[in-house]
Amino acid sequence: MDQRFEQTAFYPADILLPQTAEMKKWPVVACDQFTSQPDYWQAAEAAVGEAPSALRLVLPEVYLNGPDVDKRIESINASMDRYLADGLFRTLSDSLIYLERTQSDGRVRHGLIGCVDLEQYDFTSGSGALIRATEGTVLERIPPRVRVREHAALELPHVMLLIDDPRRSVIEPLTGETGVMEALYDTDLMLGGGHVKGWRLTDSQMIRMANTLSALKSPEAMADKYGMADKYGMADAAPLLFAVGDGNHSLATAKVCYENLKKVTPPEQWASLPARYALVEVVNLHDDALTFEPIHRVLFHVDGRDLWDAFQAFYPGAHTGGGEGHTAEVCGQGMDGLWTVPHPKAQLTVGTLQAFLDAYCRDHPEVQVDYIHGDDVARKLGSRPGNLGFLLPLMGKEQLFPTVMADGVLPRKTFSMGEARDKRYYLEARRIR
Repeated sequence: MDQRFEQTAFYPADILLPQTAEMKKWPVVACDQFTSQPDYWQAAEAAVGEAPSALRLVLPEVYLNGPDVDKRIESINASMDRYLADGLFRTLSDSLIYLERTQSDGRVRHGLIGCVDLEQYDFTSGSGALIRATEGTVLERIPPRVRVREHAALELPHVMLLIDDPRRSVIEPLTGETGVMEALYDTDLMLGGGHVKGWRLTDSQMIRMANTLSALKSPEAMADKYGMADKYGMADAAPLLFAVGDGNHSLATAKVCYENLKKVTPPEQWASLPARYALVEVVNLHDDALTFEPIHRVLFHVDGRDLWDAFQAFYPGAHTGGGEGHTAEVCGQGMDGLWTVPHPKAQLTVGTLQAFLDAYCRDHPEVQVDYIHGDDVARKLGSRPGNLGFLLPLMGKEQLFPTVMADGVLPRKTFSMGEARDKRYYLEARRIR
């Protein structure tokens, strides 16, 4: 790998792009979207028809627990081998791609495609790795995904890594420099997904990018952004360069597959394993098109008064109404209003609430929790008989990196980045064996 990028764990890659496919039918949205809407994936099938498509190379998670999942995985692996044998792809050797993604709302998100070294990634809470998960990884979700990846010839990325670059020094300068780059793709995305354009960086642009990216993790930059010694008492904290914004379990799966290969490969060969690296898109946390949305909680089959008594026992001093501390809006069972926990230990309101809900649900297995997008939907569901809704405040983007550094990982389902159709579409590929 290119030694100029060693300090960043982010490298140019041999990126594969389709050269014989009908481009509008090639990209398909991330497999972990529309998991309760099989009609979306049926519409994708209809849009693709018999044309070559990334749809043939991924397993939509709506089918992950289906009775025919083994056949689907076999078909995916066979399609990968066939596309490679048929010469469908062109290879961009040692390349980085700058992309501009027009979202369904018309805003343009800017990204950078390359690969990361999985030796520098750790999804366990409290890790000091350069690349870290932002939310707790559910280990039970990894083995089914390993079955999809472990014999695959290719990977297609829907992982989105975030950098904390308030000065916009890494990606944004490329916006005005596309005239000197090689244009790679320019296509609409199916089923209302917007549009995407991509360009190949020049060598001088890649060198500059490596330098500016490395500068983000310098002690001076860390102190300037987070004031960690004063605010968190962590003057010697390991730098965090990349936080996983989307695709945490996909990247964790890549890590597990790589670790499994290491067990049967001599250590001197680890550096040459294609599976040591994973293709990702890097996005600046401060990109204007990147929005965070809160994910609310709705409880089903719950006695609201019993829950309130348990809440007060769990958090002595908790009270109704607003005030200093962490406050969540409650709706349902005639209890509409605010619940407040003064002097919280967690960084975020969602952390305070989730700690209680986890404990309460362990003692009350009849209570079910669902994670809801949208204030109106959460209020509507929470107001139904037997339910109770908790509406959480929006987490500011500026809170993400320092919270991960201080608390290890965020509580699960803390935030969502944009609408489902604005997630990454599979377009680029890379050989992993």
